[in-house]
Amino acid sequence: MNALSRRWIYVAVVYFCLAVGLGVFMGASGDHRMMSVHAHLNLLGWVTLSLVGIIYHYFPRAAASRLASLQFWLHNLALPVMMVALAMKITGTLQAGPVLGVAAMVLLLAVLLFAGNLFWRRA
Repeated sequence: MNALSRRWIYVAVVYFCLAVGLGVFMGASGDHRMMSVHAHLNLLGWVTLSLVGIIYHYFPRAAASRLASLQFWLHNLALPVMMVALAMKITGTLQAGPVLGVAAMVLLLAVLLFAGNLFWRRA
């Protein structure tokens, strides 16, 4: 497995642990307001990063590109910011809305870079 694929998988496991921890906390406390954060950590963190790591393993030309590294950093800078902003918005911090929007756009850019990179460098 190439180094970038391993990096995606390792970070996916971190998101998995965070999502499970949040899920356990919500279940134990009975406070489920952070369900959206929990779902996003699971889907955009654990699941997406695992799949990207596996896909880059099978598409090594795409994984070897600078675009793949840029995508990794954009995704993993935007997602934590997005999760904190979403949690703040859920708890009533209205000023978090613009930050949430910008982080979501950066995450979308990372996803589009992944798709473009995969199709441009397939082999």
